[in-house]
Amino acid sequence: MKKIYDKMAREAINAQKAVISTIKDKRGTEFKVTDAKPYVDAVNQMSPEGEQSKEVFDLHINSVNAHYNVLTSLTDTVRPEDDPFVEHYQTPPVLEILYDEDPAFRASVEKFVDAIGKAEALIGKESIRRYGGFYGPTCVVDFAFSPGSTSNVVNRILQNLDIPDDHKRTILSSKSWGMNTSYGIGAQFQTSLEEGKTAADAVKDEIEMLKMIYDTPVEAQALLMEQHGHTSFDVKKYMEGYRKKMEGTVKAAMDEEIFYGNIVTVPAYGVGDVAHHISQSMFNMTKDDMTMAILEAVSGVLYDTLESAMGKFKNEYSPLTIATDATAGATTKILWMDGFTTMMVNDLLVKRFHNYVLTNPARDAAAELHNVDFIDLIEKGERIIDHKPRGAGSVVQGIPIDYSAIENNDVINNPQRYAYPACAITVRFSSLMRLADFPCLLTSEPVTATLMTNIISLHKEDPHSPARVCKFCTANYFDYKCNYCNWKEAV
Repeated sequence: MKKIYDKMAREAINAQKAVISTIKDKRGTEFKVTDAKPYVDAVNQMSPEGEQSKEVFDLHINSVNAHYNVLTSLTDTVRPEDDPFVEHYQTPPVLEILYDEDPAFRASVEKFVDAIGKAEALIGKESIRRYGGFYGPTCVVDFAFSPGSTSNVVNRILQNLDIPDDHKRTILSSKSWGMNTSYGIGAQFQTSLEEGKTAADAVKDEIEMLKMIYDTPVEAQALLMEQHGHTSFDVKKYMEGYRKKMEGTVKAAMDEEIFYGNIVTVPAYGVGDVAHHISQSMFNMTKDDMTMAILEAVSGVLYDTLESAMGKFKNEYSPLTIATDATAGATTKILWMDGFTTMMVNDLLVKRFHNYVLTNPARDAAAELHNVDFIDLIEKGERIIDHKPRGAGSVVQGIPIDYSAIENNDVINNPQRYAYPACAITVRFSSLMRLADFPCLLTSEPVTATLMTNIISLHKEDPHSPARVCKFCTANYFDYKCNYCNWKEAV
C-alpha cells in the first residue's frame, strides 16, 4: 500500500503544480479556457492502482475532461462574475441521471422534497438567523455541518424521514461536496424580504426554491444563473452536453455499486480549476507580485514536505493530512512574519462581518464563506507551527514541515520593494487579506480533490461527505455556536 500512498502524493503535487505554474505564466493576461489545459493534462495522468476503484477515478477524470470539452465548445473565456459557478453545473445532471436510472432513489427524493414543504418553522428560523448574522461568519454551503450551513438544515430535515439511510446520505452529500446548484440556504428569503415581501411570504419563497433544487436541479441551476445575470455561456447547453458525456460513466459507477453520495460528489469537486482557480479573477489577483509569491511559496512547502514524506505515509489518509497541515502551517508562518497572530485576524474579520451585515443587508449569501475558510486555515496553522507543548512544532505525523520555499523566496523576504521601504510591515499581510477572499489554492482544493478521489476509490461504498467531524470553527472564539452543530447526528 505504501506505493499507492506515494502515488497519491505525487498526483496531488502534479495537480497543484499544473495550476500554480499556469497562473504564474498567465497572470495579468486575458484568460482563455484553454489556459487550463495543463491542469486537465495532470488529471489525465491520474490512475488507480491495486485495490483502487477504476470507476471512481473515471468519475473524476471523465468529469474534468467533459467540463473542459463542453466549456471550450461554448465559449473562449469566462468573465470573473461567472467563474465561481463553473463547479455547480455537474451535480444537477448527475442527480438527474440517478433519478432516471433508479426510481426508488427518485421516490426518496420526492419524499424529501415533500418534507421540505412541511419544515416551514425550521426553514424560516434558519433563514432569519442567516440573514441577521445570528451564527456569525458562516460557510453557507459548508462541506461539514456548521450552524447556518445548508448541510446542517438538510441533515435535520432528513433525520426523521422514512427513506433508506443511503438515500438520506446521498441527498446530504449532493449539497455539500456535491455542490448541487449554486444555492445556499436563506438566499431566496433574503432576496424576497429585501424586495419588500413579508417574512411569512419570504419563507414560502425560500421553501419553493429549496424544493426546486432537489426536484428539478438542472432547471433550478439554470434559473439561478438567469437571476444572477450569467452571460459567459449557455448554461443549459452546458448541462445538456455534460450529461451526454457523463451518462455512461455514471451508469458504470452505479453498476459497480459505488455509493450514490460519492457518485454525486466526485465529478464536481475536481472541475473548479478549469475557469475558476485558473481564471480571469485569479489572473487579475496575482498581478500583484507578493500575492503570487505567497501562492508559489506555500505550494513549494506542500511539494517539499510531501516529497520528504514519501515512503513514510501511515495510511491512505496521511497524504491529505500532511498536505493540508503543511499549507496551513506555511500560510500562518507568512502571517507571523508581519507580526500578526491568528486571533488578531479572527477578531478583525468577525467584527467586520457583523458590521457588514448591518451595512449590506442584501449581501451575497456566500459573501463571508472564504473568510471563514481562511481563518480556519490559519487557526489550524497556528496550532501546527507553534512550539511544543503549545503546538506541534511544525511536525505532522512525524514529518517536519519544510519551509525552505518561504525562507528562500526573494519577494516574500523583501517586502520593502512593494511599499514605502522604511515602513513595509504590512505588505505580506495585505496580500494574505486578498487571499482571504480566495484561499482555494492555500487550502488547497486541487490537492484535496485529487487525494479524496484516491481515498474514495479505496472505500467506494462509504459516505465521505459532508465531513463527519468537528470542524473546530475558528469564529467560535467570538460567536460560540457549537450547540447548534449536528455533525454527531449526521444521517
